[in-house]
Parts: sequence; structure tokens; C-alpha cells
Amino acid sequence: MSNLVEDFNAYRSKMNDKILADNNKIIKRIFNLDTNAYQEGALDVKTKELLGLVASTVLRCDDCIKYHLENSYKAGLTKEQVAEALGIATLVGGTIVIPHLRRAYEFWDALEQR
Repeated sequence: MSNLVEDFNAYRSKMNDKILADNNKIIKRIFNLDTNAYQEGALDVKTKELLGLVASTVLRCDDCIKYHLENSYKAGLTKEQVAEALGIATLVGGTIVIPHLRRAYEFWDALEQR
């Protein structure tokens, strides 16, 4: 399980490099918009990451969940704060998100074990 985070980041980085190497203006702008949307603004970074985590869970995007979990961890959010946000995501998304909730907990544990 300890390689879960490293494997995800290595694959994500490799494929992002490959995608961005095509120099597609639309894709580059979307990537840039995504990066900038999570910067400090009227809402702090922690709040934005929790919003991203909830939306990603409801939409059932495991890669997005991992991305926001790691950024939440780096931003200093606690397991309790993340668990509360995941609880709201499960309430909103329904029982269909439970498999994603399991993987989210597994990934958070891997982040803590690093």
C-alpha cells in the first residue's frame, strides 16, 4: 500500500507530460484553469480542496479523489475534516459512491504512512 501514492503520482506526471507535449491550446488552458482555480482567493485552499474532494466523490472520479486527497493532506487538513467532507459526499452521492469512499480511505492511509 505504501507505493499507492507514488505510483499514482508517477503515472499522473508521465501522462500529463505526454498530453501537454502535444501543445494543444485548449487542453493547456484547461489544465491552467484547473491549477489556478485551487489557489487562495475569497475561499482558502483548504476549503477549495474539500469542495473539489466532495465534487470528485459525487462524480465518482477516483483519480480526482486521489488528487484532492493529496492536496488536502499537503494543505494540513486532518483526517477528521476529510472524513466529514467524505461523509457529505456520500450523503449527496448516495450509496453508489461507497466503493470510491473505500478507495479514498485507503489512499489517505497511504498518505499518512509516507
